[in-house]
Amino acid sequence: MTEYEREQDATAVDATTAEGAGSGADGTWRVFHATGAAPAGDPPALPPAPPWREFAGLPLQPPPADDDRAVHRRLGANDPRPSLRDEEIDTVNAALLLRRPLLVTGPPGVGKSTLAYLVARELGLGRVLQWGIVSRTTVREGLYEYDSIGRAQAIATWRAGAGPEPLPDAPTAMPDPTPTTEQAPHLGDFITLGPVGTALLAYERPRVLLIDELDKSDIDLPNDLLHVLENGSYEVPELVRSALPAVSVFTDDPGGRAEVVGGRVECREFPLVVITSNGEREFPAAFRRRCLPLEMRPPSREQLISIVVSHLRRRPEGVDTLVDDFERRVRKGGTQSVDQLLNAVHLTTAGGFQADADGRKLIELLLRDLAKGR
Repeated sequence: MTEYEREQDATAVDATTAEGAGSGADGTWRVFHATGAAPAGDPPALPPAPPWREFAGLPLQPPPADDDRAVHRRLGANDPRPSLRDEEIDTVNAALLLRRPLLVTGPPGVGKSTLAYLVARELGLGRVLQWGIVSRTTVREGLYEYDSIGRAQAIATWRAGAGPEPLPDAPTAMPDPTPTTEQAPHLGDFITLGPVGTALLAYERPRVLLIDELDKSDIDLPNDLLHVLENGSYEVPELVRSALPAVSVFTDDPGGRAEVVGGRVECREFPLVVITSNGEREFPAAFRRRCLPLEMRPPSREQLISIVVSHLRRRPEGVDTLVDDFERRVRKGGTQSVDQLLNAVHLTTAGGFQADADGRKLIELLLRDLAKGR
């Protein structure tokens, strides 16, 4: 059997497993319902991973903290409201069940990045790890960074030092030309795991990893990333060469540290990976076969009003007129972002705003077609 045939068989088994699974609280296979509500008590249990997506990373990391401020900026108030269509909810649940990345496409401003925060809040998965992609981004930057220059400078400073100050009553002695190993700069202080590297640490529940705008990357990045996500593990060569049994390094979480054993990181639960693309380029077939595609369409009128109410915590007077105007522009083929609608609603409901000729010009500016370049 060829590698392609094996991949097709695995995809077919994935689909069968998704259809037959049943682990949701309501008796269905869904665990994610896109309500936007954080769990009232313990977070919902996630379905077990398929046997071919099981990992055994150690040591187990403590649960990540929440980032409420970032979530509120993205989602607004913690108020249960419908935010996704049924087919979109099903695709997210399939990715959770099968431990496969989501490749999310759609026009700018449709809520592709917001999806990661929606899942993280509803399932209680903690802070979202975000990796923004540019044309020069490499897979190593997502995994870890090693400050070799900083370590070299620290070692030079340490070697040039005379050691600790003697006690006042202690006899004067010649400084030891060979300081002890314990005094040397710690290798782990110069290594920081990136968003991808942190997401692949061994957590009891999956982390949420947002890889934003992968279509802006160099042509090789999707394939380089593919191997890491398929294996659920990676090595830090600097730690492997050091031969140290375990090293404490920094992580992408604020103030976070993790112990890396033998220079190798392997996940325990594969993270929920949300990869966004604005469709500026095609991805290799091998990469697409390992992802679940999710094409997000512009929100319905009900969803737009729900988003406005969630962010402003009220239904402002005149919001229906602005929503109708926004929908009309989208139906005519314009490229508009939900952020533009929120800005327009907030501006028009601010005290003192005058809906005169100048005010209308400002609304036109806020709701302009983004595809026209100005």
